[in-house]
Amino acid sequence: MYENRVELMGFLGKNPESKSTKNTGRTLAILSLATKTWWTGKDEERKEKTEWHRIIVIWNHRQTQ
Repeated sequence: MYENRVELMGFLGKNPESKSTKNTGRTLAILSLATKTWWTGKDEERKEKTEWHRIIVIWNHRQTQ
């Protein structure tokens, strides 16, 4: 199995939403996260860019026997 890892540090845009899928009953959370980048432009002025990320986290509950 492959594993991808991403680390984002930012600010939540609103409270996370919690939902369950209809067919499998898995729990998921939806997050709205803002990340910012700063730099100095050629005109020596500080520039800023905000990017919004929609993050969906899914828990796959496995039952143990």
